[in-house]
Amino acid sequence: MFLAVLATLICAASKLEAKPLAKIVNSTNPFGPLTFNSDGTFQISIFEDLHFGENAWDQWGPQQDINSVKVINQILDAESPGLVVLNGDLITGENGFLENSTSYVDQIVAPLVDRGLTWASTYGNHDYDFNISGSAILAREQKWYNSRTAQMVFGEDAGVSNYYLPVYDSNCADATCAPGLILWFFDSKGGFRYQQKDESGNRVGQPNWVDFGVVDWFLQTNAELVNKYNKVTPSLAFVHIPTFASYVLQEEGVNPNTEPGINDDLPLAPQAQGWCADGRNDGSCDYGSQDIPFMQAVSEVPGLMAVFSGHDHGNTWCYKWDRLLPNMTVAPQNGVNLCFGQHSGYGGYGNWERGARQILATKSKLENFEVDTWIRLESGSVVGSVSLNGTYGKDRYPATNNTQTHCPTCHY
Repeated sequence: MFLAVLATLICAASKLEAKPLAKIVNSTNPFGPLTFNSDGTFQISIFEDLHFGENAWDQWGPQQDINSVKVINQILDAESPGLVVLNGDLITGENGFLENSTSYVDQIVAPLVDRGLTWASTYGNHDYDFNISGSAILAREQKWYNSRTAQMVFGEDAGVSNYYLPVYDSNCADATCAPGLILWFFDSKGGFRYQQKDESGNRVGQPNWVDFGVVDWFLQTNAELVNKYNKVTPSLAFVHIPTFASYVLQEEGVNPNTEPGINDDLPLAPQAQGWCADGRNDGSCDYGSQDIPFMQAVSEVPGLMAVFSGHDHGNTWCYKWDRLLPNMTVAPQNGVNLCFGQHSGYGGYGNWERGARQILATKSKLENFEVDTWIRLESGSVVGSVSLNGTYGKDRYPATNNTQTHCPTCHY
């Protein structure tokens, strides 16, 4: 029976390959550089933890994906982003087959292509498994001229989705102009190595933190940009798995009025979880601290206003990290906001109402290194609207209602 199902899925995948979406890419990107609108604003919509391809052999798996596409459409009907960020776990890789594991990318991006939107991705732990890899997903993405996802750091442990995108003024959009905003993307990896098994036939685990070489690239590239433009440019960062700093901040206590959002994943799962300091991941250690260099970097780079993560589906808050925390050695030199988005897909665990975090960068507010952010839910409601400014963490906001949704067409 299983082999029959497998054959059916492979056949379906081959048909999908034969009928790609209408706007499949050529060799050039007609979108040009990212730019602010004429009114000085630039909006980003973050979709995360979509988890397409989960249990494709059961009725409910494909139905989840259909409902996830509806979520994307509902959010984009209500918002007007200049960029969509797919912030990791696009696909549930452990359920994928080698022959069709990346075909889900076409289904994910179809609503964006139909609207003429451009996107940029980071990859998460479920995007890496025996039958799928970040490199394979990137290759599939780059068939679409709408995709801005790139690879700027190479190496076995570097991951794939490490790169940056500048956002320019609307009247000067080329490399001769100084950008008004820089977007950094990091690959926190995790999951398993592509097509590798150990002597016992088990999948080989992959480190789940931003690689040290990527951190060096980030610091060097940022220094080069500061030197090139002779100024500190406001910036934002995106990475799927949160850092240990978020874990400790959560332990300190998330106030529903000063850090509004859902806080149901307690404790959260940070980078380097399950690894030992000596590089073993045999289940004998809780946390190996390998994300310390990345935490040090994001806390000391001037102008970095916030880091946006996913991974923990039940957390949606932002917390300003501006002090040395208990059991940590990294003392932040600059206050940086550590934020979660909203679980966007019907795949993956949890029934929190699906949605997408929005970021609005305004040129006038960027002068003070401030951005606004909120979460748009699939119901149309807006929750957690805050200003990540100098007084965030002291300002008071309405608490976020913890609403739930269920897949209406899934029979589990």
